[in-house]
Amino acid sequence: MNTLSANFAKDVAAVNAIPSVANILEVICKSTGMGFAAVARVTEDKWIACSVNDNITFGLKPGGELQIETTICNEIRQHHKVVVIDHVSVDEQFANHHTPLMYGFQSYISMPIMLRDGTFFGTVCAIDPKPNILNTPQTIGMFKLFAELIAFHLDAKNQLEESELKLMEEQETAELREQFIAILGHDLRNPVGASLNAAQLLLKIASDEKTKRLAQIIQNSSYRINGLIENVLDFARGRLGGGITLNLSENEPIDEVLNQVINELKLIWPERNIEVEFNLKEKVSFDEKRIAQLFSNLLSNALTHGDKNFPVVVKASSTNGIFNLCIINRGTKMPDETLKKLFQPFSRGGIKNGQQGLGLGLYISSEIAKAHKGEIIVDSTKQQTCFTFTMAN
Repeated sequence: MNTLSANFAKDVAAVNAIPSVANILEVICKSTGMGFAAVARVTEDKWIACSVNDNITFGLKPGGELQIETTICNEIRQHHKVVVIDHVSVDEQFANHHTPLMYGFQSYISMPIMLRDGTFFGTVCAIDPKPNILNTPQTIGMFKLFAELIAFHLDAKNQLEESELKLMEEQETAELREQFIAILGHDLRNPVGASLNAAQLLLKIASDEKTKRLAQIIQNSSYRINGLIENVLDFARGRLGGGITLNLSENEPIDEVLNQVINELKLIWPERNIEVEFNLKEKVSFDEKRIAQLFSNLLSNALTHGDKNFPVVVKASSTNGIFNLCIINRGTKMPDETLKKLFQPFSRGGIKNGQQGLGLGLYISSEIAKAHKGEIIVDSTKQQTCFTFTMAN
């Protein structure tokens, strides 16, 4: 079966899948006295019967074809108007028309089936070898209603198929992307680790300032790449697996974890000032690695986007059963559109020149906060932006 035939077979099946079509054609024949009624698919070069009610042995069955040039439906395809003939022999326009002469009918009615997007699908039509009174508001209105009903069902089927196809394509794309980044992230860890180890070794043994400076650049870049890889892997685990998992501990002092992150980022941002205010009176139950990751993402974000002429302020407190971590940087107010999608994956807001990233850091931080049954709130004004992570101790 060629492609065109396959397409018509699909159209025939679509019409016959409409539960009311058979009843519609039967009602047409009984209410008008016509002996043959059909729903036809009509194109520039094809007239195909999709469903028929044949009481006069006209001979067409579903899938049957008439030469398009021999049909009045071909004319309807061009002007999109109903054609009604009560009695061919006395009709000035159609008395000598080739179609009734060829097929031997005296009465005829055909209503175009128009889809929602304005596409002409075909017609619902009826013929009979004897004259019949068809040109009445009631009969024309009935055919119009039936044509609209058929079009509605066809539109619904097309829309469902398009939605299912789009959903399938999106699922395949999402799975491919997530599998790709998971594999990529895994394979990148070894060379990045080797680069970091080599840079740290160079810093220890180098004697000249130029070599030390280059080793420092490699080390800082390796730290940054490693952070990006961790974010990518967490994103992939969250989408492909069961989300972010925690290994909670109450024995680890949270201030040591926070200070370690601050010291690591000071190596990358030696010119920036980070002010620290801790008021940690109560123990905190947390996942050491995850909280370090959350804090590193938030602090890196503040150092990246904040005004370099002002310090970034870090405040941490654990009182009255609540742990709060605030990271404050001076700078311009975030646009409302950026705030709306700030914690969505692959959303980076407005990125300045030289500031690159995958747009996963804040998303991962938010997911870590949720895993700790906490939340991250953003308050951005014309003077400063504050990210606050809050959770119960």
